[in-house]
Formats: sequence, structure tokens, C-alpha cells
Amino acid sequence: MNLRVTWVQPEDLVGHELRQAAEDGRDARAPAARWAAAGGPPAPETAGASTTPRPDLRPLAEELLDALAALPSPLTEHEPTALPDIRALTTTPTGTPPAEPETGAGRPSTPDSLYGGHTAPTPNTSPPEAPNPRNRPAHDPALLPRLHAAWLGRAAGCLLGKPVEKLPLPAIRALARATGNWPLATWFTARGVPPELLAAHPWNRRSAATSLAENIDGMPEDDDLNYPLLGLLLLQRYGRDFTTADVARLWLDELPAGRTFTAERVAYRNLLDGVEPPLTAVRRNPFREWIGAQIRADVHGWTRPGDPVAAAAQAYRDAVLTHTGNGVYGAMFVAATVAAAASGTADVHRALAAGLSVVPPHSRLARAVRRGIAHARAHSDFDTVVDLLHAELGGYHWVHAVPNAALLAAALTHADGDFSRSVCAAVSGGWDTDSNGATAGSVAGLLAGHPDRLPERWTSPLKNRLSTSVPSFDGIGFDALAELTHLEAVRP
Repeated sequence: MNLRVTWVQPEDLVGHELRQAAEDGRDARAPAARWAAAGGPPAPETAGASTTPRPDLRPLAEELLDALAALPSPLTEHEPTALPDIRALTTTPTGTPPAEPETGAGRPSTPDSLYGGHTAPTPNTSPPEAPNPRNRPAHDPALLPRLHAAWLGRAAGCLLGKPVEKLPLPAIRALARATGNWPLATWFTARGVPPELLAAHPWNRRSAATSLAENIDGMPEDDDLNYPLLGLLLLQRYGRDFTTADVARLWLDELPAGRTFTAERVAYRNLLDGVEPPLTAVRRNPFREWIGAQIRADVHGWTRPGDPVAAAAQAYRDAVLTHTGNGVYGAMFVAATVAAAASGTADVHRALAAGLSVVPPHSRLARAVRRGIAHARAHSDFDTVVDLLHAELGGYHWVHAVPNAALLAAALTHADGDFSRSVCAAVSGGWDTDSNGATAGSVAGLLAGHPDRLPERWTSPLKNRLSTSVPSFDGIGFDALAELTHLEAVRP
């Protein structure tokens, strides 16, 4: 095969779907046996396609993907996707989530009920009720500089994590220690790293040329910045009452298919096949609980300062185009956390509590986030926190929402609002380094409150310039993006 389109070829998806089935409790022994008997490969560890093409397996792969999606899961009662069901689990008279004892590493203690892919629950993808003007935030002159710091923080955290994306945790530590940069405190560099170490742990090949300290020249393109731009366009074009179908229309108009990955690429393919939301999230999509929706959530929090519930509702309608269950919860958690931080009145711990308040408390993601927060509070050495999380959640794929949300919450908790410590802790924990660094930078930037309060070593190399393939935004400055975001935040 001369051309292999990653993340969508059925024969490359079966291994991921089998892994997803093991995570959500579906009995996939029969399909797994058929796949193994046919010589089907396991899920690729890091890449979007298996090493050896197997187009001969495609008919069987398509059959098995459909069969696997129809298998029931015992977790639905604790992990619904429909918004009314999520709210029923998270809303109490006091507005806080019900308490729950910890019983294991991120899994409910008594799972029961069902969930099947092609018969997915119907999410509420319609516009919300008309907003109550009394809930709109009063004029806040400090909001604009907070948003500016958030954009800069998101870019800096993303850029810090780019060269080590996909690298295992020991490799990240070894590369940083070789240059005296551990605990991580500044940009990664190849200068001074022994050649044998570079050969054993090569930098991310797409990012090293633009994101190592010696190569940074403005903010290079990254999907962690492309999606906030699309979120801004979404609000400009359709307003706060956008629907999931509006998100789909915007993507088809503005997002190059080649700039999508994992669940987003599958959903994009489904749209082109005539599949409509929310089925775009479940049809042959083993990545539906990965981190993709979570990295799209910041704009929904930035534009709903002080209103975590509304921010989570916006993030939900965005997320269900591509994700279900914990993939949706990751987006809601981040949007609500960001909205609380954007208020200017919450510290990082209150912001994280707001994020947890919108997520089903017995879900794997909520349990993992609480675990991350607890470890961060219990241990002064962040490496110990990371080692514990990797031991408990390392069975998930490195791009899954559950371990990454736990690491993000642990990093923010441990840093206690400090910007440099927040982004460095998030990146030093491995897994999806650029995405976690980006979200940590966004939250910590909001908490800093002003771009001048961010250390110059993080902001100066950005040169107030963002590269992107999203039309009309290439080369834009972060100050201009803050002003555009502020307009959406204060729009009546």
C-alpha cells in the first residue's frame, strides 16, 4: 500500500476497540478469538496505523467492529452520555456532587446496566434554554488580561510538551536530566544530550524542529491550539446556542481533515459517509473516550467566566460530535474548571472542585481525578505522584482521557497555582504531554491574571505569533485572540 490513512483503517481499529471493551467491561472474548485466529494485530502502541499493512483483514475488521460496538457494557448507570442523565448524577440540593468512598484504581465498585455502540443513548445536542440575563457576569475589567494570560499559557504549556509527546516516562526523565533540567523547569533542548541517549529516545519527529529551546520561533501549529481557534469561530458564527450539528458544519467548512486525529478523524470520516451526530461518535470509533474533546474545552470555559455549569453544557454539545462517556466528561471537567478559574475569584483547588462537580462521581474519570488530587496532596515529591498514577492507570492508552485528566488535576493541585510549576508538572508526568501542558497553562494563566505575571522565559519565545491551518488565523497574535475571546465572553 502506497498510502495509509492513519486512525481510520478498520484493520487498525480492532485492537483499539478490544482494548476499549476491556476498559468498559464488555465481554469481547469471542471477537478477540476470531481476530487472533485470523492473525489480526494488536492495537498500535503509539502510531495511528500498524507497522505492517493488512488490507486482507478489512472485511473481518469491519464485521468485528460492528459486533463489538453492539456488546453491552456494565458501566452505563455510572457513566451515561445523555446530558439529563449526567446532570441527574451530579446535581444535589447543595450543588455539589454526592460523596463516594474510594474502592479501586479508577473503576466503579458495582457496575451494572448496559451500553452498546450502535444503540448509543441519545445525547441532548440541541441548544440550551434561553440564558437568564441575571446570570451574565458583571463587567470585569480584569477579564481581558486574564484571557490574554490564558492564551499565552495554553501555548507555552503545549510547546513545552511537544518534543516529548509519545515518549515513555523514563525517556522524558532521562532527556531532561541529561541537561540538568530535572525537576523540569524550562524548555527541552538537544544541546548537551549524549548522542547515544538521543538515539535511544528520539524527540517527536514532527515537533523537534520547532519546539526544542534552540528552535523555537513563535508558536508552531498544533491541534491543541487549532481547536480553541475553531471554538472561537463556533461562537462567532453560531453564538452560545450552537448545536452539535453546527460544530460538524464548522469542521467541514474550516478544519482540514489531515489536521484531525483519533476520534476527531473517525467522526470526520463518519460525517463524509453521511452519518449524523451523535452517531458520528460511536460508529467504528474506538477512540471515543480519548482526550480529543478535552482539548477543545477551554474556549467554553473562557467565555463562561464564573459559570461552570454553562461552560460544561457548551463543552458537552461540542464533545458529543466525537466522544461518549469519559471522553465527554473530560471536556466538561476542563470547561468547568476553566470557567471557575476565569472568574478571578477562585483558587486552583476551588476551580478543580467546580470541574468535578459536573462529572458523574462514580465514573472512571471522576475517580481518577480524585485519586490524582489526593496523591498530590499527600506527597511533596511530584515524581512520586506521577509514579503512583502510572502504576494505577498505566493500563490505559497514553491518549485516553482518564489518566490524562488525573495527571492534569494532580499537576495543578501540586503546583498550587504557580504557573511554571503547573506546566512543568503536567508535562513531566508523561502521557499526552502537549495536551496536558496546554490545559495546565490555560488554567494557571487565568489564575496568574495578567500576561505580565507569566515568566518571560515562557512568553518571549512565542513572539506573539501563532501558526495554524485554520483559515484567517495564521500568524495572529495572542493579544488579538484574547480580544476576540473577550467579545464572546461579554456578548449579551
